[in-house]
Amino acid sequence: MTKTERLYRERARRIDDAVKLKKSDRVPVMVEFSYFPATYAGLPFAAAWYDYNGWLQATRKAICDFEPDLIHVTPFFPGKVMEHLEPKPIMWPGHGVPEGASHQYLELEVMTADEYETFLNDQTDFMLRYHLPRMCGAAEGLQMLPKLSAVGYSYRAAFTLAEALTKPEVKTALRNLERVGQEMVRWQRKMDDFNVQIAKLGFPQFNPGTAQAPFDAVSDFLRGMEGAMLDMFRQPEKLTKACNKIMRGLLDRGMPAVNPKSQHPPLLFMGFHRGSDGFMSLKQFEKFYWPTLKKVILGVIKAGLTPCLFCEGDWTSRIEYLRELPPGKSVARLDLTDIFKAKKVLRGHTCIMGNVPASLLQTGTPGRVKEYCKKLIDVVGDDGGFIMAAGSSIDNARPENLRAMVEFTKEYGRYI
Repeated sequence: MTKTERLYRERARRIDDAVKLKKSDRVPVMVEFSYFPATYAGLPFAAAWYDYNGWLQATRKAICDFEPDLIHVTPFFPGKVMEHLEPKPIMWPGHGVPEGASHQYLELEVMTADEYETFLNDQTDFMLRYHLPRMCGAAEGLQMLPKLSAVGYSYRAAFTLAEALTKPEVKTALRNLERVGQEMVRWQRKMDDFNVQIAKLGFPQFNPGTAQAPFDAVSDFLRGMEGAMLDMFRQPEKLTKACNKIMRGLLDRGMPAVNPKSQHPPLLFMGFHRGSDGFMSLKQFEKFYWPTLKKVILGVIKAGLTPCLFCEGDWTSRIEYLRELPPGKSVARLDLTDIFKAKKVLRGHTCIMGNVPASLLQTGTPGRVKEYCKKLIDVVGDDGGFIMAAGSSIDNARPENLRAMVEFTKEYGRYI
């Protein structure tokens, strides 16, 4: 066994022990790098989108220099591909926002308030002829296609579809999407090769892919935040039906595949955007958010994956719902949640990851970072089931502060 193979197994074992609420040799530490390699290497954030070879090299250097136990690398898409696709909801460094700023997502009302029935009656048709053309400029011509389920089952159906494919708008959309697809295949090969390299260097990563809360799918990609908020009051039944339909689609398609070569259940990132205390009441959470999300999480666990539940914002009042999940099968990554109260609720049930404040890593000192990490280790990590990590983005973190978080955890967070 090589040194890097041994390091990979040691790190993976620490994570696995933490998930299973066991004490390993020490508290493991996770770093989600995102744009930090740019800060660390003195590059503009735009490099993540427009200089992929250079970006992956900078990311590899950051991983090797800081040596966390678990890494999460954001797979930024190539900027040229994005320009071909013309996505309307997103602005990225060098295209809509300055080269040194992070990307921004603009929530659009892609589905209007009176289109629920269209979506519920034929989700595939809605996504093809309504959603994609409204979301992406390159796909606008798809709105000219006929409804496929309405063309019939005779040979005339082929004629109807073939006639639609001759329309200039449709032909342009298909050419645009073909070009995007070709570029994405080349990008995916680079990303796959990079992931293999990182594993060979001894660093476990999150499992590729994700799963989301069905309510977030409605809020993020269909109705927008404002529309989803209004729907909870004006048409709650249709909103609930949409969440259930999306949930069934997620379960029917299946979860990301488990790597058969892995000796440990891979972690699957799941980010929650609208379930926090600041967005909806507990009553709304129980009605619109949690029922379908819980089924998706259970589907992830059934598929052999370990869901890492990124509870964005403050989940202090609803963290107890995680106790409805099987013990020792998931990780709660906490952002603004009171992590010490969460420990009291989840002790002996759910592994906790977090929550060194991004503001502390960006504006604090190594001494203050160590002080905060010490309290986390002493209280949240006292009996195992804890993974040290930043609460949220470390894009502009001071390298000396991130180093203090990683190295102090390795030194002080020992169990044996």
